[in-house]
Amino acid sequence: MTAKREGHSRSWGPSADSSVAADLEANPEAVARAIVLRQLTNSPKSRFQLARKLAERNVPEDVAEAVLDRFEEVRLIDDADFAEMWVRSRAQSRKLARGALRRELADKGIDAETAEKALAQVSDDDERNAARDLVARRLRAGTDLSDRTERDKQTRRLASMLARKGYQPSAAFRIVGEVLDEASSGDAESHGAGVRGGGEAGDIG
Repeated sequence: MTAKREGHSRSWGPSADSSVAADLEANPEAVARAIVLRQLTNSPKSRFQLARKLAERNVPEDVAEAVLDRFEEVRLIDDADFAEMWVRSRAQSRKLARGALRRELADKGIDAETAEKALAQVSDDDERNAARDLVARRLRAGTDLSDRTERDKQTRRLASMLARKGYQPSAAFRIVGEVLDEASSGDAESHGAGVRGGGEAGDIG
């Protein structure tokens, strides 16, 4: 009997969606502020991202704009700070080149001028060193770079990896070539030292 009453109560109770809809109708600004605060608590967001989230939740456009304006006034939303943070984080963690970072910022609604200022944090040397580090780490140990076919295969694979990270093809192939040359030189020196060491051991014997 109790179970029936509970089941009956649940079936007639207000749903979460209807409660949100009622709140939105009664006080859309409060709902919008709550959504924005929750989004910013999860992770930094651009104004464009937050506006899109408010639209998804059916917040009226004029209410959304007013709330976002207020958040900007108190600097809880700052696209310039967001862009700088995004560039630092993605360049360090993902080793992305400026081309890829520029596309990501555009996808998040960051205007070109703000994006370029943020991208200025990444120098040509930073990009080159990041690319060299990526190639060195992705180069498979034991690869026979003296085999032209194998070297060409590795060059294409590594250059394609850099291209996906936003590096220009010409720069990608140049950097891969440099790293492979250094790796080949190191292998040759190691082999030579081993041969010399073996010869000396034979003489002593």
